[in-house]
Amino acid sequence: MSLPTLTGVGRIVADPELSFTQSGKAVARIRLAFNSRRKNDRGEWVDGDTFWVRGTAWERLAEHVAETLAKGMEVLVSGEVRTESWEKDGQKHQATTLLIRSIGPSLAYATATVTRSTGTTTNAGHPAPTRPATPADDPWATEPAPAEPPF
Repeated sequence: MSLPTLTGVGRIVADPELSFTQSGKAVARIRLAFNSRRKNDRGEWVDGDTFWVRGTAWERLAEHVAETLAKGMEVLVSGEVRTESWEKDGQKHQATTLLIRSIGPSLAYATATVTRSTGTTTNAGHPAPTRPATPADDPWATEPAPAEPPF
C-alpha cells in the first residue's frame, strides 16, 4: 500500500536546517504550516484550522532547499505523509511528518530566478537525464514556437 501524498501551498515557519548523515547524505528539515484562510459573508478574512508538519528533504533537494528557501516564504510542496515513532524517557511518541519530493517558492506574491543544477544525479539517486547545452541567454532553454501548426 502506498503512503498518502500531500500537495499544497504552505508557509515555511523557520529557516530550513541542513545537516549531513554519518555517510555524508544531506538532509534538510523544514517546518511548514498549511491553513484554510477564507473570506466570510462580510468579506473579511477568517483564519481556519492550521496543519503544522515537519518536512524532510534529502540529498540534492535538501541542499537546494537550504540555499533557496527561508522562513516566511510561501511554497508549493508535494510529498508523502508518514508517521515517525520514537521512545524518549520510557514514553512512546509519534508525529506526522512529510517526506518532501518537490518544493519551490509560490509565485503568487513573489518572483524567482531559476538556475539549473549541474549535478550528475537526481535527488532520488538516479542518473540525471543528459541534456544539450543551454544557451547562456535562455534560462528556460525553449525553442521558438513554429509559425504554422505541425498538422
